[in-house]
Amino acid sequence: MLLEVSACQIINLIFSLPEMGAWPEARRLFEVEGDQPRLDWQLPALACQAVGGSVDQALPAVGAIACAKLSCILVDDILDDDPRGLFRSIGSGRAANLALGLLAASFAIVDRSDIAPDRKAAVISSLATMSLGGAAGQELDAQNLQGEENYWKVVQAKGSPFYAASLETGALLGGADPALARKLYDLGTLFGEIVQIYDDLEDAFKVPAAPDWREDRTNLLILYALVADHPQREHFARLRSLVYRDEEVLQEAQRILVTCGAVSYGIYHLAHRYQACKRLLRGLELADPSPMWELLEVQVAPLREWLHTMSMEVPPELAE
Repeated sequence: MLLEVSACQIINLIFSLPEMGAWPEARRLFEVEGDQPRLDWQLPALACQAVGGSVDQALPAVGAIACAKLSCILVDDILDDDPRGLFRSIGSGRAANLALGLLAASFAIVDRSDIAPDRKAAVISSLATMSLGGAAGQELDAQNLQGEENYWKVVQAKGSPFYAASLETGALLGGADPALARKLYDLGTLFGEIVQIYDDLEDAFKVPAAPDWREDRTNLLILYALVADHPQREHFARLRSLVYRDEEVLQEAQRILVTCGAVSYGIYHLAHRYQACKRLLRGLELADPSPMWELLEVQVAPLREWLHTMSMEVPPELAE
């Protein structure tokens, strides 16, 4: 996948805002990505190209999305007490202030860019929906709500708005009409759900045990194993609290995730969304659909590789 936005472009754009000078440490958050910034920062550029626009047109949305994503990461690190978080070196208070500053910067970048007023208003509206939805999702997640219905509420509120707004804002800056941009928003929503479910698959099988095994965290596979009707449900519930003490216990619990159908359940949801993405893409009239098709494959290829690693068959619904 050809991506033409450099880390230098993003950094120059963000630190052209004089207010960002209050946090000289913030440059580290961007520079650590190296010359090639994260793929999720570049989603607006891919959407912009898909509707016939240029990377330069998408740059304000790329900068805004990068700021919004880093804002979320800073907050997540504080909430998770992450030993690698920037708050460890600058303090929780300053890290929280920086998170607020970055979120505000995402709007300021767009507002201060040379964009047609109607497009600017639409992009800012999309960013506002993303920011408010993501914050609501964080709050739902912090409440540790139980049950699958609440799991999907958190997924749809917390992660999906980021991917949805990333594609919608890029399409708007590329000149797409609002209806087409909204369909790319829908595509981004599905992408966000695919990313979350795949993360759950990976995290459930990490060694040593990932934080998803804690009782205050929700993982689709672990949730399934705890509530579905299968012979090892009670045994699995007992193992969950012991996975951090003994790697053999973790491996036993992970085997139950396979035998009880939890992995198959996660794969089912991934395949369902993958097929929905393909149907949606086939119905879009894009100037260059290849960036969106390539992006879809980038989301799903690691899943196929994971299944091979687990010696599990790739279902036809997930085949290339």
